[in-house]
Amino acid sequence: MSATVASVTPRVARFLRDIIRIPSLSGEEKLVVARIAKELRALRVYDKVWTDRLGNVIGQWGCGPRALMLDAHIDTVDIGDRAQWAHDPYAALERKGVIYGRGAVDEKPAMACMAYAPLLLDPALKKHVTMYVVGSVLEEDCDGYPLWHLITKEGVKPDWVVLGEPTDLRVYRGHRGRMEITVSIKGKAAHGAHCDRGVNAIYRTAPIILEIEQLHKRLRRDALLGKGSVTIARIESRSPSLCSVADGCTLYLDRRLTRGETKASALAELRALPGVRAARAHVAVREYRSTAWTGLPVAQESYFPTWVLEDKQPLVQAGLRAAAAALPARTPTLGVWTFSTNGVATMGRLGIPTIGFAPGREELAHSVHEQVTIKDLAVATHFYAALVRELCA
Repeated sequence: MSATVASVTPRVARFLRDIIRIPSLSGEEKLVVARIAKELRALRVYDKVWTDRLGNVIGQWGCGPRALMLDAHIDTVDIGDRAQWAHDPYAALERKGVIYGRGAVDEKPAMACMAYAPLLLDPALKKHVTMYVVGSVLEEDCDGYPLWHLITKEGVKPDWVVLGEPTDLRVYRGHRGRMEITVSIKGKAAHGAHCDRGVNAIYRTAPIILEIEQLHKRLRRDALLGKGSVTIARIESRSPSLCSVADGCTLYLDRRLTRGETKASALAELRALPGVRAARAHVAVREYRSTAWTGLPVAQESYFPTWVLEDKQPLVQAGLRAAAAALPARTPTLGVWTFSTNGVATMGRLGIPTIGFAPGREELAHSVHEQVTIKDLAVATHFYAALVRELCA
């Protein structure tokens, strides 16, 4: 006999508060992974619980011919200035049906709800579907990489993917892509007292900065995903000393790609700028390098493709039906994220149908106001179970 939403929701809330209390910055998720694995095993509904070489924690329910992956990344960004928080970000305060803290939107609520969803299912469905509940790591540092690793390196291959990024209980089906780009300019060092003998790389960078600002204004627009964008996130210069002419300067760009834009087109636009050509600047995609909490080295080009699943696609329609079951008094709606997700790997690189559904408002992610209602935890848990039933049907 499967449990009811009302009976599991208090347990979901308690589990969520437990994992909020465990700081889990990217690359430092070991303790929260252990806590999640312990919870999955204690539920006694999963056929297998394990951790892969990257450090993702996975629970397998069922052994059917088609596979559904429910993914929630369990790393978070840092808290920033603690004085700006109204509550201790790691206390997981619960007040009047609301839970507060770092990760209370992005995206530990989805992890808690996904973990408990199998309790709402008839075990007879196990012969029809294999469900993987994944707590993924390193997403905040390199979105997509944890699922790329799990699918291509560990052999966990789903037919459908549901992401737990916040959607405010709407069905999301895509987002803009992104790139991290460097523009590097060379100069010629000289003593500051003889600066006319040198070529200041910072001065050579100045017109490029203005051209990038203007480039942003004329980038492509898309009715669904919105406008492409480019902004300078950081500037670094290099010189032999503080008494020298700068012989190097690097711009770090955040480039958001809307539908119709590509890695090649984005690089070509920058390389065509007059200032870039005059300075013979080097334009390149940044390389991401890090180490997982397991010690596994990680490397990937910092390019994250745009992706959209059309609204008539079967997974999108199944998601809408599941949302209608979980929210009978509300007409389910579709949307897209403004930020990037693990979908850049599943749908963007691998073409696996992917949608998102989770509690929490996207605009609260990474802020000092992260919060989620227990009422919405109940809806999301119901949704994940209802989607399994829809896909089995």
